[in-house]
Amino acid sequence: MVKVKAKKCLGQNFLHDQNVLRSIVEAGEIKAEDTVVEIGPGEGALTAELVKRAGKLLAIEKDRDLIPFLHLDFKSFKNFELIQGDALEWAPPSESYKVIANIPYYITSPLLNHFLKEQFMRGNPPELLVLMVQKEVAEKILAKDGKHSLLSLEVQLFADVEMVCKVPASAFRPRPKVDSAVIKIRVLHKARVEGDLKKLFWLFHVSFAQKRKKLSNNLAAVFRKKSTEMMALLQENKINPDIRAEALNFDEWQRLFTALYSVLPS
Repeated sequence: MVKVKAKKCLGQNFLHDQNVLRSIVEAGEIKAEDTVVEIGPGEGALTAELVKRAGKLLAIEKDRDLIPFLHLDFKSFKNFELIQGDALEWAPPSESYKVIANIPYYITSPLLNHFLKEQFMRGNPPELLVLMVQKEVAEKILAKDGKHSLLSLEVQLFADVEMVCKVPASAFRPRPKVDSAVIKIRVLHKARVEGDLKKLFWLFHVSFAQKRKKLSNNLAAVFRKKSTEMMALLQENKINPDIRAEALNFDEWQRLFTALYSVLPS
């Protein structure tokens, strides 16, 4: 494989640690019949492992300068398809697929939005995502009840998430300024809260409008009600009236969503 100069503007950091590569591949649970989508193959270190195992590997690379090298390295594999383009504008295959990638970190949230949130709502999500992300972002995504963020809610609404491994900056070339982590996101068959998901996302966002405020205060400001009225509504639905949005579990979100559904904007 040819070594190329990483482009900072594309967030390129090429993974070279073989132990981490093996951990990513094992986490992907790849079977011979699987279709795997890799985003940003770069120099092809992970690609070389995926293409040996997957029934079909779709590699999406935005950097035109890397295309000739990737074509050269993997042209002998009949199960390999290289796509030059932006993964955030690419429509996934209609058949079952997995996303396994060392992604540019600046697209973490947009990528989760595109491949998890949007595709779930369209009925075409991947069955599994294995992603290399910033360690701090991984910890936010893995947050449990009591410490939720918008990001953890919008991922865990659709999936079970687990940490695969932590990855030091020394595993990359060039060396990034932050440590990383590999996470596994196993997509559920149905969302943890039932109903109009666009309305639910709106409720999530207004509930976190001011994180340090009580949920009742955030909701009162949006619905132009007294805080005491919102506290009473929470209590009626078996939710602690003094709670903050980050502390709600999904059962409580379901009860709150149902209680407010008729007044939520469409």
